[in-house]
Amino acid sequence: MFMITTAFPYVSVLLFIAGSLALVEEKTRWKLFNYLPAIVLLYFTVMLLSTLGLWSKTSEINQAYSSLKGNILPAMIFLMLLDADLRQIKRLGSKMLLAFFAAALSIGFAFIIGFALFKGFLAPDAWKTLAALSGSWMGGTGNMAAVQAALNVPDSSMGYTLLIDSIDYAMWVMFLLALVPLAGRFNKWTKADGKALEEVSANLASKQGQYSGNKTTSMLILLSGAMLVSVACQTLADILPVSEFFTKTAWTVMLVTILGVICAVTPISKMWGGKELSSLMLYLIIGLIASRANFNELTQAPIYIVLGMFILLIHGVLMLLVAKVFKLDLFTCGIASLANIGGVASAPILAAAYSRALIPVGVLMALLGYIVGTGGGLLVGRVLAWLSAA
Repeated sequence: MFMITTAFPYVSVLLFIAGSLALVEEKTRWKLFNYLPAIVLLYFTVMLLSTLGLWSKTSEINQAYSSLKGNILPAMIFLMLLDADLRQIKRLGSKMLLAFFAAALSIGFAFIIGFALFKGFLAPDAWKTLAALSGSWMGGTGNMAAVQAALNVPDSSMGYTLLIDSIDYAMWVMFLLALVPLAGRFNKWTKADGKALEEVSANLASKQGQYSGNKTTSMLILLSGAMLVSVACQTLADILPVSEFFTKTAWTVMLVTILGVICAVTPISKMWGGKELSSLMLYLIIGLIASRANFNELTQAPIYIVLGMFILLIHGVLMLLVAKVFKLDLFTCGIASLANIGGVASAPILAAAYSRALIPVGVLMALLGYIVGTGGGLLVGRVLAWLSAA
């Protein structure tokens, strides 16, 4: 059987698979991709090829894997955060921000409760797997990759993370979409005020700043700038104090996040290509992670899937209580939940199910998740580590 043993073919195959799946998603518009995005299918496709032994873990491939993943991740986070302009996020309004943070906190709490009840059925280092998933469910796949790197989660354990993230996430998206026709009854039960949502939607619709400048020049500047930011933050992280929990990678992620949020309010954020470059980097990182995983290692898959459902159940019940107490409407609660759990890939889809005018709300909610997701995942990880040792 043909086996890849050198770095260039290894990386080329990963990028080709990513590009092929992205192209199929774009051209076919199959409903399958609403619940299982191309990036999730990429993970399982590459994982299958890894299981079949398409490449070998030679020293050259191992070096390419470590170098690419370690250097691209900070650059990707920086580029993703260029869209997270805090001045625009403020325009979401107090109730939407309340709903978002209530969703994030309830998800974190649900992970802690779920792990405490299920830890006897899980692997000893399962807390790391769930910490990475909590990063994803507080902002998106980029946060998951950041938490995985910060906590040194083995790539072999990431199969469980992506399994929960795909199966349970898909069921949650379908559930929230199914609730859309019930919005009137829900809002009547919570006594929500619909005028506030209309005002926020109108404010956000007037935003839409356009990218400026030559596209090639902008992409070159953003790519080189992001790479230099990655180098600078890793160099600075080398001289900062580290511990078993707060590693060099954790420092790097934190420094990159701060720089990304600062640059998001500068003219740099208006340059074209940040979103495109960060998406490409994310596909490559997920492909790299999946290339080290193996289906034969997924021996506890049903337990993890049930645990994911339990976490979503706790989160849903807590959001119901918050909605009742603070008189929140169904749209706000649903978008807050999916902005955390699904990120920018699915929050706008749910927003469009209510009204296309509300799509910007979903986008900004998801961008807020990029800012808090990594920190939230690391915080949850710390609690889970303590529970695991108890």
